[in-house]
Order: sequence, then C-alpha cells, then structure tokens
Amino acid sequence: MERRSYNWFEKRRKTKGLELAHEQITKAFDTVTWLHKAIKSFAERDLKESKKHIENLYKAEEEVDKLRTEVFMELSKGAALVADYREDLLHLVKRLDTLADHTKDAARCLEMLGEAEIPQEICEKTVFMASKLVETAQTLRSGIEKISSSPAEAIEKAKRVEEIEHVLDEEYLKSKSLFVKYGAEINCGAMVIFDDLIEFIEHAADMCADTADYILVLSSRE
Repeated sequence: MERRSYNWFEKRRKTKGLELAHEQITKAFDTVTWLHKAIKSFAERDLKESKKHIENLYKAEEEVDKLRTEVFMELSKGAALVADYREDLLHLVKRLDTLADHTKDAARCLEMLGEAEIPQEICEKTVFMASKLVETAQTLRSGIEKISSSPAEAIEKAKRVEEIEHVLDEEYLKSKSLFVKYGAEINCGAMVIFDDLIEFIEHAADMCADTADYILVLSSRE
C-alpha cells in the first residue's frame, strides 16, 4: 500500500511538471508567432503594426520566465520524482526559456532598425526564416504534448524538428550571402543589426533542436 502511494505521488509530480512544461512551450511558441508577425509587418513597411506585435512578444516572454520558475518550484517539492527524470525535465524547460530569450533578442533588433531601408529580397528571406521557426516550434510543442500519451509519436515529432531546423539553417546561410549582394545599398549600422536579427532566429531554431533531444530522452522514460 505504501509503495502504491509512493508511485501515485511520483506520477502526479511528473504529470504536474509536464503540464507546466506544456504551458511554457505554448507561451514560448507565442513569442515565435509574434516575431513572425512583427517581421512580416516590417517587410510590408507597416511599422506601427510591427511594434504592436513586438510588445505582445515581450509580454509572452515574461510569462515564459514565470512558468520556468513555477516548474522549478514544482519539481523541487519532495524527493519522489526520479532524479534523472527531474533533471531532464529541468533541462527542457531551461531550453524553452532560452528559446524565448532568442526571439526577444531578435525582436529587439527589429525594434532598433526602426525605419531603416532593407532590400525587399532580404526582408522576404527573413520572413520565410521566421515562418520556418514557427513550424519548428509548433512541431516541438506537438512533441512535448505527446511525451506521456504517445511516446512513439513524440519521438517522431522530435526527429521532424531536426529536419525543419536543417532547412532553416540553409536559409540562414542564403540570407547572409544577400548582404554581399546588397552591401552597397544598406546602411552599415542597419546591416550589423539585421545580421544579429537573423542570427537570433537561427539560434532560436538551434534551441528548438536542442530541446527536441530531451523529448527523445523523456519519451524513452515513460
């Protein structure tokens, strides 16, 4: 009877931790979605709308920070949760927090660009990169949601994240090459900031891929 109670407590702690992780990935996904919208509006020269999306992104990123703290507090209660599982889940939520940090940094770059004139081809390429980041984060979210209910499906989603991230990485290199093509048309300061912008998008995608590795580990423990 005592052992059964122990198992129930451990299962509840795992479930609660994953529920908070689900909520955190939803908010992290929101930051990615707002970033895509902000970049799209910037490309369309609708700077007022772009700024509105950036403000929404900042709010979502704050929520991700709060949820990370909640997960840490939840997983620190008692000693019932298997240590390895706890560590893997903590690593996962830390990476979700870093994902949101990268999208916030990209948004800050977009904000700094203000009314800088960026060639349309570069803008369109960046909008496409942001759309692939949305796809990567969406697939990651689906994978996290399936860790308990369908570990095999979660593993497939994690593998898919790696595939999409690879496509985005190739687009990142193509975007960098456009700086050579349009170098004479872009203000030097704007070029440096825009370079940082696409780099943060690429870092966010890398973080999705890193987080997907923990889906593989957690799914194998179910």
